[in-house]
Order: sequence, then C-alpha cells, then structure tokens
Amino acid sequence: MQTQTEHFGAKTTTESCEQSWESETDMPLSQTLTDGLDGYSIGRKIRDLRVGRKLGLVELGRHTGLSAALLSKIERGKMYPTLPTLLRISLVFGVDLNHFFAQDHRAFAVVRESARQRFPEKPGASPGSFHFQSLDYSATERKTNAYLAEFRAMAVDDVKLHRHSGAEFIYVLEGKLRLYARNEETTLAKGDSVYFDSSQQHGYRRVGRKTCRALVVISPGASDPD
Repeated sequence: MQTQTEHFGAKTTTESCEQSWESETDMPLSQTLTDGLDGYSIGRKIRDLRVGRKLGLVELGRHTGLSAALLSKIERGKMYPTLPTLLRISLVFGVDLNHFFAQDHRAFAVVRESARQRFPEKPGASPGSFHFQSLDYSATERKTNAYLAEFRAMAVDDVKLHRHSGAEFIYVLEGKLRLYARNEETTLAKGDSVYFDSSQQHGYRRVGRKTCRALVVISPGASDPD
C-alpha cells in the first residue's frame, strides 16, 4: 500500500518521496559539511532509538513510510536525512528534532606517547617510590585516572604509605613490584594484577635490579596518587 506523505508542501507517494529524498541527499557535499553532519551522529541516534524500542528496520519502515534499505543507509551514515524525513522518524519515537542535533559530548581522547611527560611521585620532594606518566590527561570529566608508573628500588624503611579515596588497580608490565597494604607484603611479577580499596594505607617499591613498570588505574572520585 502506498502512503500519502507531505514533502516540501506537495503530496507524493512514499516511493516518489524516497526518490526525491535520495536525489537531494546524493548531491555532492563539501568535506566541511560532511564532517559537520557526522559530528551529530544522526544515524547512530536513530539506531539507538530503534534498538531501544526493539524495532526492526522493516517495522520502523512501516511506521515511517520509508523503506528498510533507506533507513539502513541513514543508520550506517551512508546518507543524510532531510528534515521532513527526520521529522517522520522523530514522531515515531516521540522525540523532537533537537534530539538529533545535540552534539555528542561523550568523552573520546587520544594521548600520543610523544606527548606524555614524566613526573615524580611528589614534585619538589624526595624521588619517592615511582615516576609516572598520565595516560588520559587530555580527557575531560574522566571517570578513571590511568598512569604508567615506573617504580624505584628502595629500602623497606623508606617506603612511604599513603591513601586516597576510591579504588586502585595495578597491572605489572615488567619487573617485580612489592605492594604494602593490609599490614602485608605482596609481590607482583610481570602479568600479575591487584585491585584494592585505596582508602587503606598502601605503598610500593621495586624488587630486584630490573626495571619495574605497571599500569595503574584509579577509580571514579579518586584523587591522584599522594
């Protein structure tokens, strides 16, 4: 059955409407326009709404009067919908057009190895137990703090215990690390990992002469190592 639709003020069949839609959106777009449209992730937002409602492409097509093939192209970013087409989709899900044009502010940040800087455990103080590099410093509103830490060898009596809110995860990349927590000593070798509540006193030191490096991740709400 062919559905009557409004398209720029003229009533057309669904088939002719889609043909008009395709001819319009197949016009060459500059890279600037393409990048700008991609930034809104309209296709992904449509797919998220459809999957959230547990609708297949064919079923969404019946509700909107658009073909499943056309909807698939939109979701995969192969085509950009016109406003009338987008409005038809928005009416099915009960959202307004602003839903599709809100910028995606979810965090995504790349930190290149060459851009990282190495810092001592405590600036201006004694060398401390380790030096570290922040692996995610360029991300805003981080939910974790990730570090590449290189631990120093030192006497047991020189290990300074500390604590901070949240939890801590350590994965040893190379060498051997001795962790002091819960009034115990735990030795971690390459490939070993540990997770603990970092509000308890803890400290670390390298064991042996070989370099000891580890990935250290501190949980949400936790402060930097202190």
